[in-house]
Amino acid sequence: MSEKIKVEIKKMNFFYGKKQAVFNLDLDIRANGILSVFGPAGSGITTILRSINRLTELIPGSRMEGDIKIDGKSVRDADIDLPDLRRKVGMVFDVPTPLPMSIFDNIVYGPRLKGEKNKDALHEIVEKTLKDAALWDEVKERLKAPASSLSGGQQQRLCIARVLALDPEIILLDRPCSGLDPISTAKIEDSLNLLKEQLTIVLAPHNLQQTGRVSDRVAFILGGCLIEEGENEIVFSNPKDQRTSDYITGRFG
Repeated sequence: MSEKIKVEIKKMNFFYGKKQAVFNLDLDIRANGILSVFGPAGSGITTILRSINRLTELIPGSRMEGDIKIDGKSVRDADIDLPDLRRKVGMVFDVPTPLPMSIFDNIVYGPRLKGEKNKDALHEIVEKTLKDAALWDEVKERLKAPASSLSGGQQQRLCIARVLALDPEIILLDRPCSGLDPISTAKIEDSLNLLKEQLTIVLAPHNLQQTGRVSDRVAFILGGCLIEEGENEIVFSNPKDQRTSDYITGRFG
């Protein structure tokens, strides 16, 4: 895992109206690795992820204090182009959201919007991203089939491929395996382990077992506060904070 800091979250406070969801958060996210941000439901983890590419701004009455920087530049600088930021920082949600079109057209939708018209280039993008998302072998003979014809696990991997087609630097995954069977979950985890060589991945895992399997580093969030952050093996085997130990061992959560 790289020692380079890709994302810096500094003194972040987040509010939905008068309700505060995140409290004075400082968190560095290293490049080319998987950071799992875990904790009980309602701890503000989705808010943290969605703030990195400013998706939280779509929620009326919400506001953020503090700053988030990518490669040293604030995501809230006046010259930031929001569509470009969200291309650079792709997001995959817990419920698969394929577009109502073919498998092929789902993946090339973004590149076409960016102006890519070359058929060979589009086919290359489709093949590469489907391979990266561990889906190519299952769909290569039916790329013109509706995306809705895929299973839930396949649809989720298609959504990952669709994000990858925009050539992001960071991908945010908000419980991407929460509704999937163990085989589909294993395939997504395998693809994440390959993708971290080229990308920075921030994952909200769907359970502690997944956190242990795929993470390089972990951050435990409780009640909107960062309790502990560090290398996966160290935090799980020898947590510094009693609350981390209690959560990992199932005493609450």
